[in-house]
Amino acid sequence: MSADRQTLLDHDRRFFEALTAADAKVLDDLLADDFVLVSVDDGAVVGRDVLLDAIASGAVRFPAIESFPEEANVRRVGDVGIIVGRTGMNFTHPDGTAFSAGSRYTHVYVADSPGAWRLASAQGTTIKAA
Repeated sequence: MSADRQTLLDHDRRFFEALTAADAKVLDDLLADDFVLVSVDDGAVVGRDVLLDAIASGAVRFPAIESFPEEANVRRVGDVGIIVGRTGMNFTHPDGTAFSAGSRYTHVYVADSPGAWRLASAQGTTIKAA
């Protein structure tokens, strides 16, 4: 496994762990200042501060996220790392409704400094049952 692949997958793992642990401090370190998320359940666009506030306050919770790094397509293009992967996740909206889905996701990382990556963009697409 290439060093870039392993480093980017480690960052991805830390991102998912921070979501399930509701650790806004770790997320703050992992996310680029201009981070944007496209939600897997409704396509809403959420900025960095909104996500951090929702996680820190407990308004949005991720009880479980299962990822499959062995399946991930990981590429590096200059100072950009791109991961296309798959997850199974559960989360709870601020109104208390639960959402569960399998998804494909694209995470775009930017090199902050040698060996340091920050997540700039995350987009999820629900995998519909056949």
